[in-house]
Amino acid sequence: MMIVVTGATGHLGQHVVEGLLEKVPADQVAVVVRNAEKAAPLAERGVEVRVADYSDPQTLKAAFKQDEKVLLISGSEIGRRVPQHTAVIDAAKEAGVALLAYTSILGGPDADFELAREHQGTEAYLVDSGLPYTLLRNGWYHENYTEALGQAVEAGGILTSAAEGARVASASRADYAAAAIAVLTGTGHENRAYELSGDDAWSFEEYATAVSKRLGREIPVSRVPAETHKEILVGAGVPEPIAAILVDVDAAISRGLLERRNGDLSDLIGRPTTPMPQAIDEAATGLGE
Repeated sequence: MMIVVTGATGHLGQHVVEGLLEKVPADQVAVVVRNAEKAAPLAERGVEVRVADYSDPQTLKAAFKQDEKVLLISGSEIGRRVPQHTAVIDAAKEAGVALLAYTSILGGPDADFELAREHQGTEAYLVDSGLPYTLLRNGWYHENYTEALGQAVEAGGILTSAAEGARVASASRADYAAAAIAVLTGTGHENRAYELSGDDAWSFEEYATAVSKRLGREIPVSRVPAETHKEILVGAGVPEPIAAILVDVDAAISRGLLERRNGDLSDLIGRPTTPMPQAIDEAATGLGE
């Protein structure tokens, strides 16, 4: 059975494809990408490259084939994702795929914050489509913080508007990719939803302490009101709509919505999730050294 990964040249997609190639022959893996040139190294390894765009339904008609398993990695264009995702689902249904797995968000219909809305719309459409589905409700990624570690160090603190003591049960991209791989290469995952999050939840104070310990100097938490947080982000060049969403995520963290843990992720991948201190250690290499 062919396994198809959309958005395969993105951060998560790259992890998924590399993990798949460790488990199945390359000629059983296909990728759907907008830019064939970016996927050329995969083609050289025997992966089938299909060019299509979430925003162009016509291109999606040839993206899938009957009885394939498909991973729909959610798009990055906030505000356009529901029509993009529904176009992919329609094309997959028309092709008669065996399974469509979708990278959604922790909490699914109970995730009461703005970033979740498009995921909720996509989930509802997918379930109603009649396709066999798997909902991979990914929690927050370690990399949402560790990839900005350099900027945080330069700014002199970990910026947040989340409440003191609020916690995040994040995991690494590699962890979430491993869960997708387990579903795509396994059986018995049809019409199921998995709530995926890290085994441990950390507070921003704990995160700052771990960063400080790794770097050998104090990096404090810089906690500010939500409106100030948004102003700082916009002043740093973050587009206003994205800044508003990031601030809203911190509000969701304050309400405990990204602290949820039930063990689904570690159960699926067959090992503990990556600890945040390990992610910090890897991201901090070269910073201040």
